[in-house]
Parts: sequence; structure tokens; C-alpha cells
Amino acid sequence: MNTSFDLNKVHPILDEMRNLPGALLPILHAVQGAYGYIPDQAVPLIAESLSLSRAEVHGVISYYHHFRQHPAGKTVLQICRAEACQSVGSEALAQHAINSIGCDFHETTKDGSVTLEPVYCLGQCACGPSIMINDDVYARVTPERLNKLLDIARSKA
Repeated sequence: MNTSFDLNKVHPILDEMRNLPGALLPILHAVQGAYGYIPDQAVPLIAESLSLSRAEVHGVISYYHHFRQHPAGKTVLQICRAEACQSVGSEALAQHAINSIGCDFHETTKDGSVTLEPVYCLGQCACGPSIMINDDVYARVTPERLNKLLDIARSKA
């Protein structure tokens, strides 16, 4: 465990949210919002605050695809893997992304520029395949359009 990691942002989150009904998910979202991911060092603090085991907290973190356990790249690319997008080519788009950026889902490129994540619905079911780059959603994405969108996002990062 890295004991030099600054956990000063975790304590106010716990103080504010620990008494909420179903507090674990809001706390995890807030911690990820503060750090960009959920540091391993935060898990024991969260568990103790909520009278849960570390395994219970880790189980929730690892169950939900939204939560990251490592810092993300400068650009986060999410590709919809839901059935509607699959039916119009998201699997081929995903394979194109994997091949072109050089990493698989739940990974970050070696240069730290892009993290690739699956997402299971972006609410664009009628116009898939859909992706999200950082906070922007795009529909009817082709491999060529994906390349252009990533180039733009990388240039802004």
C-alpha cells in the first residue's frame, strides 16, 4: 500500500455522506469524482466508515463498470456494448478501437493518452453505434469518424 497517497479528500466525503441511506454508492461516486478513480488506499477508510468489510467495498467497486481502480488516460473513450449498438456494428467498432489505439477494454495506452472502457447504454439506441469521449456522446460512429474524434480529443488533452 502506498502510504504517501494524499487521502485528504476522502475524509470530508465520508463525513458528509456516511449517514445517507445506501451511502456506499454515493461515496464511491464522490471519491472517484475527487480523484478520477478510487484509490486502493481509500477502500479501508470507506469500509470502516460504513462498518463494511474491505471485500464488500471492493466487490461493489469491481462489479460496476463505471468505477475505476486506476487513473484514467487524458482521454476516456467509452464504446457502447449494449444489444442495440451491437446490432449496428459496435463490436466491429470496438475491435477497430482496440487495434488502432493499442489497448483493450479497461486499459490505458502506454503513453497515457487514452483509456478504453465499455459502457452498456448511452441512450442513443436508435442511432448507434454510439460512443462517449470524455463527456461528449456521439452517435452513428464509423471507424473513420472514431479516428477523427479521437484525434480532436487528443489534441485538446
